[in-house]
Amino acid sequence: MVLWAILLVLCWPMALIVLLLYPLIWLILLPFRLLGFGVTLTLSMILALFMLPFSLMRA
Repeated sequence: MVLWAILLVLCWPMALIVLLLYPLIWLILLPFRLLGFGVTLTLSMILALFMLPFSLMRA
């Protein structure tokens, strides 16, 4: 927010363009965030499966 305010003071047309394009950029990047979330969950589940025998031996 502070960076946008500084941009507004220095170059207000660019600040308005950024303000208008931000929702579009957010929508474009949303699938990549969801993909990253899915990859993280998958890798954590694989790690948990590999660590299961060690967890059972500890208990």
